[in-house]
Amino acid sequence: MSLVPTTTYDNCPDLDLACVPGGVGIAAVMEDDETLVWLRKVGQQAQYVTSVCTGSLILAAAGLLQGYKAACHWASRDSLAMFGVEVVAERVVVDRNRITGGGVTAGIDLAFHIIEALRGRDEAEAVRLILEYEPQPIGVGGTLETARPDVVEAVKRAILAHGGASRSAEIEAIASRRIMFTDR
Repeated sequence: MSLVPTTTYDNCPDLDLACVPGGVGIAAVMEDDETLVWLRKVGQQAQYVTSVCTGSLILAAAGLLQGYKAACHWASRDSLAMFGVEVVAERVVVDRNRITGGGVTAGIDLAFHIIEALRGRDEAEAVRLILEYEPQPIGVGGTLETARPDVVEAVKRAILAHGGASRSAEIEAIASRRIMFTDR
């Protein structure tokens, strides 16, 4: 699958809503001045600025979460805090016109919050019913706060084994540069 852009940053019309996803490669985006300048412009005019997973780190790098509460994937909460963001350990956080979601599946719940914000509670509940969305996961866990300690430790080790420590150091360096840039 590929995504083909239909506009450029310069030609992009005003947006009602922007949603920034996270995932592999966010550090490069967090250092891309053209993207960050565009996000700041969008952040000034959009009705809602949203993100899911580690997309909140990109919003923070653009200076769009300072003074806001925000969520992100649990493994990146410390990194998000480095940007001066009030990190909240919740699946979805709504703070004024910023709506941020935790890990990737929080994007589903984030979508319902967006529908509610734009179209009302009845519409959000109707869409939820149409999709028959009533998660019933197995066992315990799914969040850092509810997972068994042995599972948390195993996942942390796996993250470190796959470069998590170097990514954290890279994001810390980006945060220190971006904080200086956005405070000017």
